[in-house]
Amino acid sequence: MEKETLAPKDSTLDQSSMNDTDTIATKVEDSPARLSSGDELTPPPSEKAPPASQEEEWEYITGFRLAAVMITITMTCFLMLLDTSIVATAIPSITSDFHSLNDVGCAGLTPITGKIYSRFGSKSTFMCFVALFELGSLICGVAQSSKMLIVGRAVAGMGGSGLINGALTIIAACVPLEKRAVHMGILMAFAQLGVLFGPLIGGAFTQYTTWRWCFYINLPAGAVVLFILTFVRIPDRNKNRAATTIQETIKGLDLPGFALFAPGAIMLLLALQWGGTTYAWSSATIIGLFCGSAGMVAIFMGWEYTQGDRAMIPWAMIKQRIVWSSCASVAFFFGGQLINSYYLAIYFQSVRGVSPTLSGVSMLPGILSQMLFAPISGYLVGRLGYYLPWAVGGSALASIGYGLISLYGVATPTGTWIGYQIIGGVGRGMSLQMPLLAIQSTLKPEQIPVGMAICTFFQTLGGALFISFAQTGFSTGLSQALGTFAPQVSVQVVEVAGATGFRSVIPAEYIPGVIDSYAQSVSHVFYIAAASAAAGFVANWGMGWKSVKKPKVVEPAA
Repeated sequence: MEKETLAPKDSTLDQSSMNDTDTIATKVEDSPARLSSGDELTPPPSEKAPPASQEEEWEYITGFRLAAVMITITMTCFLMLLDTSIVATAIPSITSDFHSLNDVGCAGLTPITGKIYSRFGSKSTFMCFVALFELGSLICGVAQSSKMLIVGRAVAGMGGSGLINGALTIIAACVPLEKRAVHMGILMAFAQLGVLFGPLIGGAFTQYTTWRWCFYINLPAGAVVLFILTFVRIPDRNKNRAATTIQETIKGLDLPGFALFAPGAIMLLLALQWGGTTYAWSSATIIGLFCGSAGMVAIFMGWEYTQGDRAMIPWAMIKQRIVWSSCASVAFFFGGQLINSYYLAIYFQSVRGVSPTLSGVSMLPGILSQMLFAPISGYLVGRLGYYLPWAVGGSALASIGYGLISLYGVATPTGTWIGYQIIGGVGRGMSLQMPLLAIQSTLKPEQIPVGMAICTFFQTLGGALFISFAQTGFSTGLSQALGTFAPQVSVQVVEVAGATGFRSVIPAEYIPGVIDSYAQSVSHVFYIAAASAAAGFVANWGMGWKSVKKPKVVEPAA
């Protein structure tokens, strides 16, 4: 079977047609409240599914075509996330500049990519972003100067800005709502392996070949993606590009809004990344960036309010409770996940004394459990209908898992640190894709690209915010802990040596005190991760109790 057909959501039946002897099918709205007789209550207006005009008869894809699409978009998202972390090992002397540039480029451009996807075909637009990402990787690979590398990273960041939300938009076009959770779970679970494998692959390339392969690796994989997508037809729900002129298309992209938003977002992210590391939080640079960002965002919000539905971030969309709750949930979720990824590695390398490669292996219990439960929870959502229990339960488990990880010490038994990671991984897997599904179940089909872009931006923003909080908490905690456990050791020497290098520069008699200091500092950082997941638990309740299952068909007696 190559396609499924989704019938119109509502049918208007006149009184005379009720007397027809033919079988007449009417749809019953899904609702959280069910009567014991099997009838259902009418949901409140805010919880109703989109109007019937949005859900015209629609063709979805299955079988080999769907498998080809899922493989290609998952591979692309994996490469994009791999690219964000692979440079850390490959080029240590310029890690912070390149990593920041790529992240800032993605975040600043992400919202407008939603408008681009809503104005053009999802397949062709996605392929253009892949090609741009490939071009940036090629420039980095052949770079002969640091300026050329910076340009390449900027181009790659521009391409990467449209990949995650493009992949989610394509899934929405290819798969019916009740099946999207499992497909989005597979996509997000496998794609996020790139964050883990990036430093490992980058280190191997740098040690055994050349750092240029950190960028060349994207080229053959990207070429395969473009080749496959060329021959796979992807359905397109885009209704905005019909009979529009070039002038109308440009106006629909809200370029003035983008010109206001991008500088504000970039200043905010730079302030968060530089604050407490490159510059002191009280420095004029950081204060100026925050003030400039606040001013630009205020002007941007005023402009967007006047644009209505043409806005890059429509106010009518973002003020919906399910949408803003889901965006907040994604921000809190990704903030906790990034803290877990970065600082769990620091724990294993500094406290347990293992190599970067073995630290990645030690993190597998949490990663594998997350990968396993993301598609499982998605499948169960499709079977049972409701995403809210998984979102709420998953964030609660994640918060508990982070809290238990904060108890890690120098001599934590192997079974204990494995078990605590599994608890957090199961929680993250359960709730990973639920906010995305909630947004897609609320918005009109043509609004989904913009909704996914907004959600992806909040994911980046949440990660930047909480990593900034964690960096500040870790630095402050390490300094205080060294004063308690190893007062003879210079804080600057330990910070410069890093998590894996302090053992070679600190006298042997002081190393146990430094290890205790690292253990306590990492423990305090996971308080922030637990708080992030707990805030996500609260935000998830605003996502609404809705069913994503197909409307039931009731056949009245003849």
